[in-house]
This record gives sequence, structure tokens and C-alpha cells, in this order.
Amino acid sequence: MAEGATRLLRFEAFIQQEAEKTSQTRRAALYAEYKPFIAQNLTLNLDDVTYGEIEALDPKLAADVKAFEPLLAARQEAIKAAVLSHQWEGVAQALENPAPRLQALADKLNTAAETLEKASDEKARATLQKQFMELNARVKLREVRDAVVTAVGKLSHQAKLAQCLSAVKTNAISLKASDMAEKVVSKELAEALNREFKALGVGALSVSLQSRADRGKALHKLKLELPQSRSPGDILSEGEQRAVAIGSFLAEVGLSGGKGGIVFDDPVSSLDHRRRERVAKRLATEAAYRQVVVFTHDIYFLCLLVEEAKTAGVAISTQSLIRRAEGFGVADPELPFEGKNASKRIGALKAQQQSIAKLHKDGEEQEHRKQTIDAYFRLRMAWERAVEEVLLREVILRFRKGVETQRLAGVVVDDDDYAQVNAGMTKCSNYAHDKALMGGIAVPDPDELLADITALEMWRAQIEKRGVETAKKRKAAPTVSGAPAVAATPG
Repeated sequence: MAEGATRLLRFEAFIQQEAEKTSQTRRAALYAEYKPFIAQNLTLNLDDVTYGEIEALDPKLAADVKAFEPLLAARQEAIKAAVLSHQWEGVAQALENPAPRLQALADKLNTAAETLEKASDEKARATLQKQFMELNARVKLREVRDAVVTAVGKLSHQAKLAQCLSAVKTNAISLKASDMAEKVVSKELAEALNREFKALGVGALSVSLQSRADRGKALHKLKLELPQSRSPGDILSEGEQRAVAIGSFLAEVGLSGGKGGIVFDDPVSSLDHRRRERVAKRLATEAAYRQVVVFTHDIYFLCLLVEEAKTAGVAISTQSLIRRAEGFGVADPELPFEGKNASKRIGALKAQQQSIAKLHKDGEEQEHRKQTIDAYFRLRMAWERAVEEVLLREVILRFRKGVETQRLAGVVVDDDDYAQVNAGMTKCSNYAHDKALMGGIAVPDPDELLADITALEMWRAQIEKRGVETAKKRKAAPTVSGAPAVAATPG
């Protein structure tokens, strides 16, 4: 037992000696590491110029380097304190070192510097320039790739067509086309034009055919035969030029074979009276085959169209395009006042009288006066129309070419007719003249205006009835040889 205890004591002494020896060795090693560590200067020694260059190339790297330097110094102090206190819990994890990124930036700058140095050599510079232009061209080509591919395809197709064109000869086609055009198309068109010119009163003009072919395409020219080889604008009047244009259009439409409608806008704005009658007759004839739409400001031409349409047995519909609150060009089934018959003029005057009565009631004196004067001006026009249309039974009618003597059978004009017409026209003239507008006389009130309109309406109805009865009586009575067919005006 004593020997065992002695051995344990010796073993314990050995362990203590070894532990002390190891502790001394480790302290010596720690000191060897610690002494240079605490003496180490950890500043990066980067001045502001260097930071500025780094920031210009990589702003984030410059910010990380600036933040890394104080963090590194703080970590050094934390390690010093941990060595003395043996408390390592307060030492943070290892910092992210920006050194590799700085090294990468430096390598990049070195490579750029080497490239610039090579570029200082003229031959090397030329090689680099060529490479740059090639790469730049590829970048630009990428931006317009689709357009270039399309253009290449079209050019390729065009080249193929050019090869085909050289194998095609058009002489035979051209000759055949010219022959057919001269025999069929152009000759027929020339004949149609000459017919239209004759119908429109420019029959002294005629056209001749000139044809040629170019690469299989027939080209035609219809030339007016004019003296001294002058241009049409130098020889023809404005009315003749308009007639030529209308005739050309109608000839082309007639040869088309279709039945589509045609539209004319003021076709006779510059024609003389005789040619206006021919145009109206020609349009009425054309309306038997297709719809003809005519826009015109000419009341006389409108009346000619209506008359020719009746003669040709063609249905006609008239409308007006007027300006209203909702805008311009509003369609109205009624004609302007000047184009209405006596009955419709009386109806328009009644409608105007209602508007005048409202103005009078609302105290709009100036507008009431103006409208009343206008109403009497139009009432005078209605009296004139009633004399032509009812009293004289349309024997003579303004805007109509002829005098229809057969209508005399219903004409009777007695003293009472004379008195009523004279009274109505005289009163209308008093208020329709400029002196009424300038305030020379007082205008009638709405009730008096209505009474004057009613007087015309009743007289028109009375004369219309009397005319119908007189015509029946005279046509039924036997005529006496040598005696006039119409009785004289009663005295």
C-alpha cells in the first residue's frame, strides 16, 4: 500500500510538471503572436485621391473599403481585451475582406493599361480599331435584324423577277391590246362622248382616238378636235368646259354597264340658260336607268329638273340642306320658300306667324318687327305664285320654258280678283320695302298678319275651285268655228 501511494504521488508530480511546462510553452507561443499583433498598424493608408478613383470605378467597393478600416481597428482592440481577460465571447465574427475585390479592380486597370500601351503602337491600334468596328457593326445589325432580313428577301425576289422579265416579250401582247382597244373600248367611248356632247349642246365639239401600247399595257387618249391645236382652256368657255366634263362622266358611266347611283354637285353653276335646260333634260333621262342625286343652289335649275322629270315620267324627290342648332347640312323634306307652290308657301307663312306671335308676346320687339317685315315680303311672293299657279292656271309659270295655252280653259279674271290681288300685293309691298325696316311705319301685329295670310288662303281655294269648274264647263261645251276658245275677262 505504501509503495502504491508513493507511485501515485510521483505520477501527480509528473503531471503537474508537464502541465506547467505545456502552459509555459503555450504562454510563450501566445506572447510570440500577441506582441507583433498589438504592434501591427492596421490602417489602409488610402488617401482621398485613391478613394476618389475607386469610387469612380466602383462606388460600392469604395464605400465598403471606407467602412472596413474602422471595423478592423475595433476588432484588433477586441482581441487585445480578450487575450487579457480570457473572455472571447465579445469578439465578432471575421470581417468580409474587400482585398480580393480591390485586387480584381487592380487587375482590370492593369489589363486596360496594357491595352492602351499596345494601342500606342500604330499597327496594334489599327487591329483594335478593326475589331471595335466589327463588334459595333454587329450590335447595330442586331437592332435592325428583322428589317434587314425582310429587305434581303425582297431583293432576292426582285432579282428572280428580273431574270423572269428577260424571258418575256410583250410585243405581241401590246399589238393585240392596241388593236382591241381601238376596235372596241376607245371607239365606243368616242362615240358615246360625241352623243353626250350633242345632247348637252356642245355638238360642235368632237373627239378623236389616239392609242398606243407600252409593255403590254394599252394606253388611250381621246383628244378634242379644236382649231389651231389650242388647249381646251384657251378655246372653250367655262360653260362649255363644264358641259364637256358632264358629258365625259355620263359617257363613262353609260359604258360601265352598272346601275349604281351618280351624284352631281352644282352641275350648272356656270352654264347659260339654254345649256341648263339640256343638262336638266339629260339628267332626267339618265334617272330612268339609275338614281341621280343633284345638289344645287339654282332654283331655276331645280324647277327645270322637276319639269323634265315629269315629262320623262321619272319619280323625283326634293329636299333641302339647311343649318340648324345641331349643325350644318341638316336634311329637310321641305324645299326653300322660293321653291314651294302657293299652298305650301301659305303653310310656311302660318308657321312663321306662330313664331312672330311668340316674339310679340315675349316682348322681343326688335326681332318681332324684323320677322314681320320678312313675313310680308314672303307673303307678297306667295301672292305672286298664287296668281301664276291658280288665277292663271299655270299657263305662264316662272322657271318654265313654254307657255301651256291649253290651261286657258280654266282661266277667269274678274274685277273682284283684280281688287283682291291688288289689295294684297299693295299691303305686302308697303311693309316689305326698306322704309318699314328702317322704322318709317308701324308693322301689323301678329293677328293682323294671320288675317292677311288667311285672306290669301281663302282666295286661293276659291279661285282653284272656280278654275276647275270653268275648265270642265268649257271643255264640255261645243266650240264655234272662228270663235275664241277662252272667254274674255268679264267687265
